Amino acid sequence: MPELPDVELYVGALRDRILARPLERLRVGNPFVIRTIEPSPARLAGRTVRDVRRMGKRIVLALDGELFIVLHLMIAGRLRWREPHAPIPGKVGLAAFDFPSGTAILTEAGSRRQASIHLLQGAAAVNAMDPGGLEIAGATLDDFASRLRTENHTLKRVRTVPHIFSGIGNAYSDEILHAARLSPMKLTSALSDEEVDRLFFATRNILAHWTERLREEAGDEFPDKVTAFRPGMAVHGRYGQPCPVCGAPVQRIVYARNEANYCSRCQTGGRLLSDRSLSRLLRDDWPKTLDELETRRARQTRRAKA
Repeated sequence: MPELPDVELYVGALRDRILARPLERLRVGNPFVIRTIEPSPARLAGRTVRDVRRMGKRIVLALDGELFIVLHLMIAGRLRWREPHAPIPGKVGLAAFDFPSGTAILTEAGSRRQASIHLLQGAAAVNAMDPGGLEIAGATLDDFASRLRTENHTLKRVRTVPHIFSGIGNAYSDEILHAARLSPMKLTSALSDEEVDRLFFATRNILAHWTERLREEAGDEFPDKVTAFRPGMAVHGRYGQPCPVCGAPVQRIVYARNEANYCSRCQTGGRLLSDRSLSRLLRDDWPKTLDELETRRARQTRRAKA
């Protein structure tokens, strides 16, 4: 799912191309993507874009007449910039926004169709869609600590709840927790003040770093390769590869439809975390530490060679 750095990248690229320009037409390739009845897509034609901004993981286009377009890309939604009036791709195309300068096409891979477009009248309707998560860039340490301790969750969970923190998802939560040297399974109620400090500065630094890095990589081009797996990430999507800090293999735990990547030496004191399915399956055979895991692997290698 595109997260804060990726959505900011889209916002900047769109702002450069459509701000103060009229939306000529909204073409709908799949009617399911439009989640509102009023206003109709036809009412947007000819309206000038007055603002492009991020709201959590959503993109908001503000048009003349207090009309708004709110895009939520969800997991597989992406934006493509093409020549004016470019056709909507048959399989993955959901909608197209035609401007004099070009066409922004909303696509979504797969068949789940979670990406959405809300057409809204009035700022109040837009504000009602805001999950209300804390924006890290403008937050103080006290703001952060208060929001962090509002609910008692694991750190992995609390980092991805949209009404607690804005714009953070699975990928950057892994990177933040690695930078803060904290276990993804540690409960917020168990954090010391020093650990909260580390987490705050890691959150701010990781999001700022990746936002700037993605902007530099894209340059003047429209971002066509938005992905949750980036070269240069420390742990996310790097299961089995060496941690860039200590060299230990990156570990993972899988839960629901997500997974958490972490370094056991940097984040859990060498202890391996287990998800429910693996711990139930292996029971007492589950290795508790990285050293125990590596010892078992060495034994298996020797047996295979014997």
